[in-house]
Amino acid sequence: MKPSVIVFDVNETLSDMSPMARRFVDVGAPAHMAQLWFATLLRDGFALTAAGDNSAFAGIGAEVLHGLFTGMELNRNVESAVQHIMAGFAGLGLHPDVVGGVKALHSAGHRLVTLTNGSTQVAEKLFTDAGIRDNFDKLLSVEDAPLWKPGKSSYDYAATICGTSPGQMLLVAVHPWDIHGASRAGLATAWINRSGTPYPNYFQAPNHVLAALPDLAPALAGGK
Repeated sequence: MKPSVIVFDVNETLSDMSPMARRFVDVGAPAHMAQLWFATLLRDGFALTAAGDNSAFAGIGAEVLHGLFTGMELNRNVESAVQHIMAGFAGLGLHPDVVGGVKALHSAGHRLVTLTNGSTQVAEKLFTDAGIRDNFDKLLSVEDAPLWKPGKSSYDYAATICGTSPGQMLLVAVHPWDIHGASRAGLATAWINRSGTPYPNYFQAPNHVLAALPDLAPALAGGK
């Protein structure tokens, strides 16, 4: 069944966050700390979600950095290091497969929106810089929802704003936890697996598995 709305996660699904590692090196921290930081940010955001709270992505990210950098020998003070890394979100670009994939879906008549645990401002700049902002009907953030993804109410919020039901929506994400949450909320799902890693068996399986975003349009058209 053709979905009435295709919902995109943004961080890592559409945005290429690999340059954030360079930001850590800039302040005198090891590059691999970028992955630890982002994983910790998500962990704490999910813990708040499980407790029924909703806190700003950027606020959690900055506080996690303060904790990680305490006691480390950096080339600047901790506050300056935190600001430098958080500013990196504004300079991110899209994965190479995103523009073509988005345009193909839009040309096929699909209604496209985002639902991010981050801010809509990041998505706005990403899409404007790449020339695809007009392909998206709405840019949504859990900042305006009761909870972060993968809390059910975040997906319900997106359905309400889009004037449809969760069963008429399809979520596109690289994160299996997001795929699982959307599936449990009643959405169809498409997992982008750019790295070729196995999908965790403890999460609900996606309806579509894609090597790259341009594979989705033909899959929805019945080509795959």
